[in-house]
Amino acid sequence: MTLVSRVDHLVYATTDLNQGSEEMEKLLGVKATLGGQHPGRGTKNALIALGPTAYLEIIGPDPDQPAPQEPRSFGIDRLTQPKLVTWAMKATNLAQLRNEVTRDGMPYEEVRAGGRQRPDGIQLSWAVINPAVPETEGLLPFFIDWGKSPHPAETAAQGATLVSLRAEHPKAHSVEAMLKRLSIDLPVINGPAPALIAVIECPNGRVELR
Repeated sequence: MTLVSRVDHLVYATTDLNQGSEEMEKLLGVKATLGGQHPGRGTKNALIALGPTAYLEIIGPDPDQPAPQEPRSFGIDRLTQPKLVTWAMKATNLAQLRNEVTRDGMPYEEVRAGGRQRPDGIQLSWAVINPAVPETEGLLPFFIDWGKSPHPAETAAQGATLVSLRAEHPKAHSVEAMLKRLSIDLPVINGPAPALIAVIECPNGRVELR
């Protein structure tokens, strides 16, 4: 199975969802579909499909919710500019997976549940495990299981396809070694700062998003 086929979604964080969606439309030539609110988390999202079971999540603060008690997900409160902050891989049996990777020396947090309502009223629910290795700055994926919920790519805006994914990090060799312990073949090269780079085929041609 190729790396791209294992990608569930990419997370593009922004301090203003409308502005972030407009910038993405200019870059890709695809207008994102409104995803919905994340109750209690102070965020909402918009989506662009990157294939039948993969998508780009544009996420930002939700002005219609009160500020959450905890910091918003994906470092949104600390952002200085929009960026591709992390990615998710498809998975099932998350508790078992967490036990396996933790036993192999790759710390992941406990399974957490999430949910949101689509604009059409359909309720989505999911479970995730997040890496507990903050110095990798989002280059290690989190794993997600959608259970019986319809996959968000089904109703996301169409027209784009994920071609490849790669990363940069000042300690590339160390991060790549961690990924290999997770059996993830994500190329990592040395760079001045941690970065995730996606190559996307879209109406505007083949573009890079980071």
